[in-house]
Amino acid sequence: MSHLGGEATVASCVVWANGALQPKRYRRFAIRDVKPGDDTAAIGQAVRRRYTRLSQEGEPLPDLILIDGGLGQVRAAAEALADLGMGCERLLGVAKGPERRPGEERLVRPDGAERVLGATSAALHLIQEIRDEAHRFAVTGNRVRRAAARARTRLEEIPGIGPKRRRALLAAFGSLEGVRAAPLEALLRVPGIDRKIATILYNALHGENPDGEGGAR
Repeated sequence: MSHLGGEATVASCVVWANGALQPKRYRRFAIRDVKPGDDTAAIGQAVRRRYTRLSQEGEPLPDLILIDGGLGQVRAAAEALADLGMGCERLLGVAKGPERRPGEERLVRPDGAERVLGATSAALHLIQEIRDEAHRFAVTGNRVRRAAARARTRLEEIPGIGPKRRRALLAAFGSLEGVRAAPLEALLRVPGIDRKIATILYNALHGENPDGEGGAR
């Protein structure tokens, strides 16, 4: 789970199979309708969405489901699986050790039972690798969501740029920085952007007149 002060919460799911991570099978979930910062509720939503989809597609459950978190998070995941009619005997939480020291992670079952494998455990090393990859994937997704949200907000502030034009601009250039870097003629090639709107947009993002006639108004 990744967010910045509760903003743009993203849950990530990574997959390990056949002795290696499987990036093509990774998934991210933009968490909706959950109180910002409530990682327990967010975990429950992500698990429910993930395994609803697998069930609909007839995919088997994995041999082991790892949840990044302690008892609260793992119980939220267990409840989500139970709601879907799935057992939780394959479910473990990976809780941080004292002062977050690597090697002292606790593996937590939904019934509260815990086990510490120890810093030299090869199994723990694998679990750490999977968890760290999930962290990386979630953080990347959170950054993308925050950047997109800021781009939408900035474009919304420009007169004449409504939702349809905003979507067209971001689809054409990928980001606010891409829109800002585009020359006027490139903006004109975007559906729904005429010269008047393109000029207003360019001026707003650059603070200057692209035709060289005076400054921005």
